[in-house]
Amino acid sequence: MALFSSPPKSLCILRLSAIGDVCHAIAVVQAIQQHWPDTDITWVTGKIETQLIGNLPGINVVTFDKKAGLKGMQAVWSALKGQKFDALLHMQAAIRASALSLGIKAKYRVGFSRNRTKEGQWLFTNKHLPNTDSFHVLDNFADFARYIGVPFTTPSWNIPLTGEDIQFAKHYTADKKTLLISPAASKDERNWLTERYAEIADYANQQGMQVLLCGSPAPREINLGKSIEQHCQHPVVNLIGQTNLKQLTALLGAADVVLAPDTGPAHLATTQGTPVIGLYAHSNPKRTGPYNSLDIVASVYEQHVEEQQGKPVNDLPWGTRVKGTDLMQDISVEHVKNILAGILSTANQR
Repeated sequence: MALFSSPPKSLCILRLSAIGDVCHAIAVVQAIQQHWPDTDITWVTGKIETQLIGNLPGINVVTFDKKAGLKGMQAVWSALKGQKFDALLHMQAAIRASALSLGIKAKYRVGFSRNRTKEGQWLFTNKHLPNTDSFHVLDNFADFARYIGVPFTTPSWNIPLTGEDIQFAKHYTADKKTLLISPAASKDERNWLTERYAEIADYANQQGMQVLLCGSPAPREINLGKSIEQHCQHPVVNLIGQTNLKQLTALLGAADVVLAPDTGPAHLATTQGTPVIGLYAHSNPKRTGPYNSLDIVASVYEQHVEEQQGKPVNDLPWGTRVKGTDLMQDISVEHVKNILAGILSTANQR
């Protein structure tokens, strides 16, 4: 039986980070909104993530500054003072998020199932999702919607972009077929090899595409972009560090194909309907890959996890990761070229 038989008056969503997971959560929250349009929804999220969801229709966003520590938590609690929600959907199984949840008042505090929770989240919640076979992170988030009484089948997204954001993207894409490469994962070991990004960029150029690079202003990402440029035989447009989150979203939506390792822009591209060639070695793409592009992922995760664990991947616990600093080199240029060629061939047939 669902938690609510009629629409609740108010819900609080707790999902602080990261961009990819917040993208997954948006689809779920907007499904709740569509089913219960009169329910007031508050979402507590991180500073960077607020750039993405701060103007989502009908959602009150409260920003948590994790760098401020306890003062950051107290600021959130102050912003929510006097409010008691019908339910808190505690969608982040991390101790920091659980500590923050202590100051959020709610009748029901809903957490992950026993087979998906971690870091003691069970102790901070009074309702728990039933054990699930849902594998992808987005499907696990969707279990929250189903548990409270909201049907969920196919994810969809409505992320408002301004005319300026759209014009920014058009300026760089115009009517050109565009490959957008977002080369940096959260850890350097999860990046593909610099010279291989360059080889794919040159190959795309030979197929009549222009190539853009995108990413954050972090020095490591800027340096990676410069290195890719230096390895390219054909020109690329390097926009790493030159976009805000909404401009990046617009660019991802205007591109024809995105190439990325396990990183937020891959999921942002999914929200915009753009196919993503995901590059995976350390985590299972069936769990964390670009949701609508799992059939075009280039993955060596399966072979490495079975070598390290000595078991078939289907017999391993959900969330099992592969350790190593040189795993991404096993994704070949030819494999990625073949995937890109297939996408271009299909697009041309259309």
